[in-house]
Amino acid sequence: MTDATTENAAFFVRRETLPQEAAPLSVAGPLAWIRANLFSGPVNTLLTLVCAYIVVTSLPEIIRFYFIDAVWTGSNRDACLAEKVGRPVGACWAYVADRFQYFIYGSYPVSQRWRVNIVFAMFALGVVWLLWNNAPLKKLGAFFFFVLLPISAYVLLLGGPGATNLLRYLIIATAALAAVYIVLSFVPSLARFHTGAGQLAVEHELPVWKRFYRPKRLILMALVAFGLIAILDDRVGLPRVDTGLWGGMTVTFLIAAVGIVFSLPLGVVLALGRRSRLPIIQLLSVIFIEFVRGVPLITVLFMANTMLPLFVPQEWSPDRLLRPLVGVALFAAAYMAEVIRGGLQAIPKGQYEGAMSLGLGYWNMMRLIILPQALRIVIPGIVNTFIGLFKDTTLVTIVGIFDFLRTIEATLVDPTWATPTTRATGYAFAAIFYFLCCWGMSRYSISVERRLAAGQRR
Repeated sequence: MTDATTENAAFFVRRETLPQEAAPLSVAGPLAWIRANLFSGPVNTLLTLVCAYIVVTSLPEIIRFYFIDAVWTGSNRDACLAEKVGRPVGACWAYVADRFQYFIYGSYPVSQRWRVNIVFAMFALGVVWLLWNNAPLKKLGAFFFFVLLPISAYVLLLGGPGATNLLRYLIIATAALAAVYIVLSFVPSLARFHTGAGQLAVEHELPVWKRFYRPKRLILMALVAFGLIAILDDRVGLPRVDTGLWGGMTVTFLIAAVGIVFSLPLGVVLALGRRSRLPIIQLLSVIFIEFVRGVPLITVLFMANTMLPLFVPQEWSPDRLLRPLVGVALFAAAYMAEVIRGGLQAIPKGQYEGAMSLGLGYWNMMRLIILPQALRIVIPGIVNTFIGLFKDTTLVTIVGIFDFLRTIEATLVDPTWATPTTRATGYAFAAIFYFLCCWGMSRYSISVERRLAAGQRR
């Protein structure tokens, strides 16, 4: 049968055997991954060989310096001097162990460091409560993290008469609010006026204590938290600790947490303001965003440190630690606004039209329809801004704040641990700390992005 006949026939019988083809390359397994990612072309092969050479020549020396020849125990510099030990000496981890408390608390009084530990424990509880996907009572956890934790941290860390008076006023206000809710829950006529007939009918089927407990968990939690702190203040005492004594990881986490917590809502407001149809709001948002993004963070910190006290009376002059907190939060908010604006622009026009067809107002449309989708789209950009903010906390040393890196630099001039390897060890420890924190945020953002399937739902 000829080729022309073969093409026109519905079927035919082949009478000759096709030549044998070469075996296909492996498409799965380690060898296939190496071939596809490391040796897929001349350029990739050259880069792979160069990187392999660098790793082979440098990695053994790094391992030897930081692990094999490292000194892990000791009480002073003699443990990390080669002429004293009689062998080559690598990293002086004994110095890190000896100064570890200072790296965490700075110059915070030793007898009062339990207050910092309580704040750290509350912070860890709040983070786990919010980030754990299956955690119960997420709204209660948000109230704990964003309301109770900042107030409790302020009272515990600062102390003094001012913090005690604030705590007393908070307890009185919370107790008064609880009393109002108790009256509304136990008096049927007031409950009907407060809740409406439909909800009242449902609530009357519950026990009295449940009618009070269910909608009032936030007040109960506030009373418990403030009450425990008041008991500590009464039994142990909370003397004032000036912010000049704060330092180390405490200040780094404080600046990062304040910047992250305030930059996101401020960024949302600025992004919406930049897209507003009101010219004055749009103009103010654009001026703020472009001005802050056009100057380095160091300039913002200097302006916050020197100019912020000029806008308030002398007796209300902000604390030296509060000034960089405001500067960092505003600086991060400007960048966050542009990230969120990119997410808003990626939302199709049909989403706005569908929300308006349902009769939703502007704020309900943004809160229920637009912002959830926009934030889901820009999760990588948001976390990237958070990571950059966390690393930028080291710049507060310019205005005299002793953050984690500054405390390490302060110990490098201590003659007790003045050795040739102390500086390399201190900076290596700082690099490990910042890497673990940033890597943790990055991995969590990846898990959130996968869970929400942001890439597939766009």
